[in-house]
Amino acid sequence: MPEILVVDDDTSLRETVRDLLISANYEVVEAADGRAALEIIREHQPDAVLCDWKMPRAGGDFVLQQLRQDAVLPGLPVIVFTAFGDGESAMIAMQEGAYDFLVKPVDVDAVLLSLRRALHHSRLTKELELLQKDRFRDEHMAPLHDDASRLIGSSPSWIEVFKGIGQVARTDVTVLLQGETGTGKEVVARTIHQNSNRKQRPMITVNCAAIPAELAESELFGHERGSFTGAISQKIGRFEAANGGTIFLDEIGELPLALQPKLLRVLQERTFERVGSATSQKTDVRIIAATNRDLATEVAQERFRSDLYYRLNAFSIRLPPLRERLNDIAPLARYFLSRFARRNGSVESALSHECIQILEQHPFPGNVRELEQLMDRVAVKVAGRPIASDLLKSELSAQTGEGSSHFEDWEALPFHDAVSKWERHLIDRAMRHAGNNKAEAARLLGIQRRLLYEKLEHFGGGKRK
Repeated sequence: MPEILVVDDDTSLRETVRDLLISANYEVVEAADGRAALEIIREHQPDAVLCDWKMPRAGGDFVLQQLRQDAVLPGLPVIVFTAFGDGESAMIAMQEGAYDFLVKPVDVDAVLLSLRRALHHSRLTKELELLQKDRFRDEHMAPLHDDASRLIGSSPSWIEVFKGIGQVARTDVTVLLQGETGTGKEVVARTIHQNSNRKQRPMITVNCAAIPAELAESELFGHERGSFTGAISQKIGRFEAANGGTIFLDEIGELPLALQPKLLRVLQERTFERVGSATSQKTDVRIIAATNRDLATEVAQERFRSDLYYRLNAFSIRLPPLRERLNDIAPLARYFLSRFARRNGSVESALSHECIQILEQHPFPGNVRELEQLMDRVAVKVAGRPIASDLLKSELSAQTGEGSSHFEDWEALPFHDAVSKWERHLIDRAMRHAGNNKAEAARLLGIQRRLLYEKLEHFGGGKRK
């Protein structure tokens, strides 16, 4: 019968967890703090540990650090549970070697499921130290260097993102970030890079949707002088520029099919050729890819290579949409208002409880990016004064196209003029929701990108990007 150590300074909670585990056929030993827990671990050698993160004498971070440094019971799985469910704690816990991170009040089924998985993992990996702990030698996670790259939130789905970052950051495993437009994929990619062993080397970002298909190979791999019309000098590609660092392939689902085998070769062999050259170049680069598409569906419909998909999907992190993170909307909104005030040397605008309720009821199809742009617009208009709920409602109505009559003033227009005006309204709304990302706007509208480009040029929407 597996023996579980329960560590918590709250006696009543410890007893509740003990009774739960006994009813599930586990033997249980208890400790009131991290120091007592280490003594019991050395004496009893339990099969797994359920440990509180914050305790007066010594918390979960102390237990994890000691287990790692002293090599006590290599492979002993530690499941952290805490009432302080912030993302930074989750990331640090996973980097320190925790098997899982649960937020109180913990769900009974979640605890038992995590425990079963931990014990199964432990049985399979007794000879290894817990969960890649050799890759997480630093006492604390690396700090984020760019204030704009902070990851705000403590909702359960967002904690899973932090846990994923903590698990994969110090490895060289290829990462696939999946989520809707505006969920923060580039911010997560930068956080992974900044907490990796490659952080002193560059991170190069490539927006696959923004590169014309005929230039994509040259952009990624470079070209030799004279290799095609207009190639007046040698060009170093993005993979060569990122050597030793990280390359972030945003909107990887937009990569032309003809170029996908060459990217697959880089993943498999770490070599490529510049356009017009027969000499292979070596590259040591960590690849992080991102997409708002369902690549499995793209593979099934033969719009994306299956072998490339499986290579990219070595480790996947799903970024939840903002509508699944309602508890994070208020701290995100306040962060954006605070950042705006710092950048512009102004007074930070207050956000009332009523305003927060209004924000939490909005669907935010543009996700965090939409919330960020909304807060910036509102901050400009209130100029440091408290934000009025009427202003916020007005901005949201204008943003979603649900304001005062869009149709009444069109009734007198000729048919074709009315259709043209409605088309422009739909395109403007899609572009706002997509954060001016044309590929995503076309997807939202259900039209081909080329048609969207033509419409934007017709409406004066700027050059193709």
